[in-house]
Amino acid sequence: MGFQWTDFILFVVLFVLFVSVIAFNRITQTHKVYLAFHFIMMMWPLGQFSVKMTDLPDIQLLFINMSFLAMGMLGPGWLVFVFFLTGRAEQLKVGRLLVYILPAALCVGGALWNPNHLFMSPINGSYLDRVYGPLFWLLVLIQFAYFFTALMNMFHALKTVSSVNQRKQLATALIGMFVLTGFGLMDILVNVLLEQWLPVIPGLLALGILLSDLCFVIAIYRFGMFDILSMAQRDIFEHMTTGIIVVDENGKVLEVNRGASPFIQSAKGDNFEMEKFLAPLQAQGETYEFLYRYIHHPYERIQMEFSLQETAGRHVSIQISPVLDDRKTLLGRIITFHDVSELRKLVMEMNRKNEALHERNLELITIQEELFRVNQKLEQMAITDGLTGCFNRRYLMQQLEHEVLLNMRYQIPFAIFLFDIDHFKQINDQYGHLVGDEVIRSTADIVRTKLRRTDILARYGGEEFTIYLPHTNREQAELLAERIMLAVGDNWVDTGSEKVHVTISMGVLSESSEELSFEDPKEYLREVFSGADSALYRAKNEGRNRVVMAR
Repeated sequence: MGFQWTDFILFVVLFVLFVSVIAFNRITQTHKVYLAFHFIMMMWPLGQFSVKMTDLPDIQLLFINMSFLAMGMLGPGWLVFVFFLTGRAEQLKVGRLLVYILPAALCVGGALWNPNHLFMSPINGSYLDRVYGPLFWLLVLIQFAYFFTALMNMFHALKTVSSVNQRKQLATALIGMFVLTGFGLMDILVNVLLEQWLPVIPGLLALGILLSDLCFVIAIYRFGMFDILSMAQRDIFEHMTTGIIVVDENGKVLEVNRGASPFIQSAKGDNFEMEKFLAPLQAQGETYEFLYRYIHHPYERIQMEFSLQETAGRHVSIQISPVLDDRKTLLGRIITFHDVSELRKLVMEMNRKNEALHERNLELITIQEELFRVNQKLEQMAITDGLTGCFNRRYLMQQLEHEVLLNMRYQIPFAIFLFDIDHFKQINDQYGHLVGDEVIRSTADIVRTKLRRTDILARYGGEEFTIYLPHTNREQAELLAERIMLAVGDNWVDTGSEKVHVTISMGVLSESSEELSFEDPKEYLREVFSGADSALYRAKNEGRNRVVMAR
């Protein structure tokens, strides 16, 4: 067998390895990258063998271009594969991937174009013997740059991983890289640089590709490279307590775990019929709607709870999720069965307790509302006068102690009105106490309509009232007092047989902001009320139905 068959034999061995990896391994994401890289490596020996099988220069050039296309993509292929091998595939964004491939793609494009034979030129019109130009050496240099970058990444990964098995995997792959790089250098040295002095050795680079690929195959079978995650996922799938069935788009069972056996007896290859499965079950909802969505809306996630008839009190929740590819095409569905009997019991028990607690809370809320209303009434009774609804004297004095301190601190003027109903004793004697009470209540209502929201009206005692007016100067106080006196004078109280007309006498004390200064608020208030009381008596002595200003 001639040397021209060497590349073909190496291609066949690489092809066998390619098929064996597909046949004896579950294909993962990393497997797909490896197989693509393996396919690229196979193209070199195939092209080198094919070019020797024809004498036609155009056909020879086609196979030569195929070989160097494969050679040009070896570097970026190695680098991308190393990213997957070292667990950093997430770093390969589209932009970064294009940057990695661009130098090799430009060199391959130059090789295929071969302007002015800058990449290679045939000798005597045949490409069996050829002369390489500067573009070839640029392609070689870039390939070694790729290999060097990949080697640095592998060395860095070896320093960071802690798993012994993973270190062995990476070390085996690293050996493969050194083998391929070494044979590539040897091929260039012997078959290109020293071809005038040394005999040509065919298949050197192809042999390096084969040996490096064997390193990966050994790593796959000896160290389980790429399969650790798949094995872990398979183990988890088998030992989950939740029952899981995976069916294809036609309902054929692809996978079923042990957890599904208490709910359904199905094996791989069986057809799963949802309607037949649901027939003996008691649904906690609309079975028809569930079946309709299962049949006519396979892209939706659906869930329903059922009761098992053969086991009293046992409930199972069924959830169906679609499996879609990148183009949103339906590949199959995952059906899960989860025993929710204990959860259902807990929920029912919790609901009963919540209902009892809710009833007790309602009772407590009712009691609290009643207490709140009673407290409000008691509080109102404590600070107001029962007859007129005005504040009482006790509340007034407490409030005024606080108010005068604020007035003194912030220099706020205020006024105090002290008034009583004229000739009230005669009204009581003539019409009785009921009419007298109505006169007091009616007078308080009239006065209240003339006050601001910030003013305080209090019943001081008997027919006597007090008004506290904050932020009020002397002129404002005098004007408001006249207005109140006139409003009361215009009021008539119906006694049944006739209407009673009343008037009031009022003493007014006004404190300006400049004069506010005291040490004891209680003593100060006694002086204030004493001044207002004196003004009130002067109003009575001067003929009643009038306002007298103190000081």
